[in-house]
Amino acid sequence: MTTRSLQDIYAMIREFNIEFIDIKANDLAGRLHHITLPVCDGIMERLVNEGVGFDGSSYGFRKVENSDMILIPDLATAIVDPFREAPTLSFYSHIILTDDNRSRFMQDARWLAKQAEKLLKETTGADASMWGPEFEFYIFSNVEYDTRTSTSYYNVEHAEEFYKRAYHAANPFDLYDDFRDEASKLMKSLGIDVKYHHHEVGERGQQEIETYFFDLVSAADNIVTTKYILFNLARKHDLHVTFMPKPMYQQAGNGMHLHMFLTKDGKNAFYEKGEYGNINELGRYMIGGMLKHGPALSAFTNPSTNSYKRLVPGFEAPVALTYGQGNRASAIRIPKYVSNPEETRFEYRPPDATANPYLAMTAMLLAGIDGVVNKIDPVKEGFGPFDKNITDDSMKDEIRFLPRNLTESIDALENDCDFLKYGEIFTKELLQQWISIKKEEIKAIGTMPHPFEYKMYFNL
Repeated sequence: MTTRSLQDIYAMIREFNIEFIDIKANDLAGRLHHITLPVCDGIMERLVNEGVGFDGSSYGFRKVENSDMILIPDLATAIVDPFREAPTLSFYSHIILTDDNRSRFMQDARWLAKQAEKLLKETTGADASMWGPEFEFYIFSNVEYDTRTSTSYYNVEHAEEFYKRAYHAANPFDLYDDFRDEASKLMKSLGIDVKYHHHEVGERGQQEIETYFFDLVSAADNIVTTKYILFNLARKHDLHVTFMPKPMYQQAGNGMHLHMFLTKDGKNAFYEKGEYGNINELGRYMIGGMLKHGPALSAFTNPSTNSYKRLVPGFEAPVALTYGQGNRASAIRIPKYVSNPEETRFEYRPPDATANPYLAMTAMLLAGIDGVVNKIDPVKEGFGPFDKNITDDSMKDEIRFLPRNLTESIDALENDCDFLKYGEIFTKELLQQWISIKKEEIKAIGTMPHPFEYKMYFNL
């Protein structure tokens, strides 16, 4: 992550004739919020030294009777916002308490991610973890939805309609290649390097953009920024983008696969030629930890009730707690096409973009650290490697699977959360709050009649 001083920030303010300072932060669920301040003399010194106050209860962080909190801009994240009419310099932030010591807020997910990277160095000797997200999303021409006491519906209109073979479809049938070009250029202008983009397998407007590798906090920042770009760009073009894991029946779901590896002394720390997938013992232990804790991880990597409408057999969904080369039904895939030792990696396929990326990736890293500390060998644990059809009935007694719904994921988290507390990264209070939030979502969905239930039961 680039470091910047106050002098650097003031130089940007002068260079781009900045009129407003915008400070952004994610709530616990991962939704983005912001506050805007006009530029004036000494604005940045005041923000760095004093911050700007906000109501933490409205972010879901604190109770109303003790809700004052502080946002302090992280200078390293400064960008010129491409969607504001007035020239605006935007920052992600540190979240601070209002006690006498101005303590760090221990549910600030960006802070937790930074602490997890420090723990990685202490426990494994690695320099950093490197992450490369894949963004899958749908583009619709119009969307309507509502839920009331006596009404519940959604309706999406899509300009594209393929009969199969939509993957890598070419123009003129791929209607949104120019949209993806524009998004990619905006991402590059904000420091997010795009590896490639293409039409995905979904036949009603599914897209993919994949980025190169960044350290954990930068990669999570990039996920938030990319969603911000795509949502704003869609509005500019009178389109509708969604990252919902399963927005349509019998269409491919949207995942957010995460490629990752570790570095040591500036080199890839996973590579060992001749081993399975050229992944060494360190990499295998990371894999072992993530697969062993996979059910509990799902509470953070797949934190919506809609997530589990994607995680079903078929549609190339990663439902099995296994690993293998090129196996897209496995939770972990080692890409067979990688030939550069410095890009040796594995891909954790279950996550989707309803996740708070800071929490999800921190949880994944902690699971991997637990695998290294406790030498969790995925082969000895029975997680593979498998290079055959693991969804075949003959394999059902050998394979463990991801949770089937959010309730099972939350149950798994309640029964397996000690690895998240390692190094005091996740606190008991944060875990209790997360579980409480998710149980409320489960209850809300569970008590709402579904339109399909009318077809099934109205005249029964």
